[in-house]
Amino acid sequence: MSDIVKIKGLKSGLQLSFATGASFDDVKANLLDKLQSGNNFFIRGTTVFVQKGYFTEEQNEVLRRMFHRHGMLFSTELKRPNLTSPSSEPAKKEPEPIRKMMTINRTVRGGEEIRTQASILIVGNVNPGARIIADGSIDIRGTCRGYVHAGASGDTSAVVVADRLMPVQIRIADVIARSPDEPETAEFAERASIKDGQIFIEPVKR
Repeated sequence: MSDIVKIKGLKSGLQLSFATGASFDDVKANLLDKLQSGNNFFIRGTTVFVQKGYFTEEQNEVLRRMFHRHGMLFSTELKRPNLTSPSSEPAKKEPEPIRKMMTINRTVRGGEEIRTQASILIVGNVNPGARIIADGSIDIRGTCRGYVHAGASGDTSAVVVADRLMPVQIRIADVIARSPDEPETAEFAERASIKDGQIFIEPVKR
C-alpha cells in the first residue's frame, strides 16, 4: 500500500497523486496510515491539494474532515503560476506563506537542540540540557525543564505553554527570565508571555 499515494512538495503545500486503479477506500486507508505514522510531510497547518474532479464531492468531504482532524487543510483548488513573456508585466509578489507548526511526538532529551522558523508542539517532556528555539510559539504537552526561546526572530506576541513550566531559562523575543527556584505545584498548564516589557507566567486551561 506504500505506493498508492504519492506526495509532491509545493511552495503552497503538498500535492497528492494516486496509483492507477486504486479505489477510494484504498486511498483513504493509505492516507490514514501515513497520518498516524507521523509522516514528516504532514505538518500541522499544511494545505493538501488533490486534483479537482478526481473524487466526488462526498469523497472530498471525507478527506477534508480526515485532514482537519490532524490539523491540516484540504483543497482541490491548486493555483499554478502563469507563464508570461519578457514583455509582459512583472508578476505580483506572492504573499508570505502561512506559518506552519512543527510537531514532535516524543520527549526531547538533554543535549538535543530543535530550531524551527515555525511554531512548535512537543508531545512529551523537555529535559534539562535540551534547547527549543522557535520563531513562533512553543507548546509543550509535558514538563519543560530545558531552555526555551519563543519568538526568536523578534515576535513579542509569541508565547510558551507547558503542562508544567520549570525551564532553566525562558526567552521570548529579546526578553529573558528564569523560573522560580521552588515552583509551586501547578493545577493547570502555565503560559509565559510578554506583558509590560517583562515575561509574565500565568495558569491556563488546555
